[in-house]
Amino acid sequence: MQTKSIDFSKYSSIKVGSIADVMVIEKGDTIPQEPYIIGGANNLLLSPHPPPLMMLGKDFDSISVEGNELIIGGATKSGRIFSFVKKHNIAGLEFLSHLPGTLGGLVAMNAGLKSYEIFNLLNSLTIIKGEIKTSLPKDAIRHGYRYASMDGVVIEARFKLREGFDASLVEHFRAMRANQPPQPSAGSVFKNPQGDYAGRLIEAVGLKGKRVGDMAWSSIHANFLVNLGKGRFEEALYLINLAKERVKEEFEIELKEEIKIL
Repeated sequence: MQTKSIDFSKYSSIKVGSIADVMVIEKGDTIPQEPYIIGGANNLLLSPHPPPLMMLGKDFDSISVEGNELIIGGATKSGRIFSFVKKHNIAGLEFLSHLPGTLGGLVAMNAGLKSYEIFNLLNSLTIIKGEIKTSLPKDAIRHGYRYASMDGVVIEARFKLREGFDASLVEHFRAMRANQPPQPSAGSVFKNPQGDYAGRLIEAVGLKGKRVGDMAWSSIHANFLVNLGKGRFEEALYLINLAKERVKEEFEIELKEEIKIL
């Protein structure tokens, strides 16, 4: 098993973090029980002292059609998936045009935009833990809004194959993302509480635009924590905890993170 050093201040989407060693898993390797899989680090906030980290290597970067299924490897990036479905006139995954990440991470958080979610098209997953590989149908996986409960690492997913790529949906998703800030971020920090919006709550307690060092709650969308230069983990964590405390005090609502903090 190989190890590579990654500078998370450059690799992660929020551009926060230090240099850390990451185990690269290829086919034939035994996947350790403890290390956290980072994927594309698009919804990740890394501390100066993270737990052991790993990522799937090039052996799991694949996409193909087999019968009436679209088969995608866990390390395949959303951009490659989107290009493939567009080229081959495949419907249902148009929303990936505006969602960064790798297939494994997208599945693990049931990524999507509004009612368009990755589990809507999913048939089954192949998950590996240690040396044990398991194939699970969608109905056997507990999942919901921005989460999926799986004991292991997603190395492959199979989706329903439907013709009819819809370019108008791509434009619709582009418009939905138009209010997102241009600065580096990890996407939405908190899940939306039932019947409300995390961004509205953060703005209501006076934190929209609040800056500490080079980290700030965006003045464009209050649920986005943005890096305005050389943001640090401690600054980001302070703002996250401050938002949770203020919203709890004001509204008796406990905000739950959508991003992963390691």
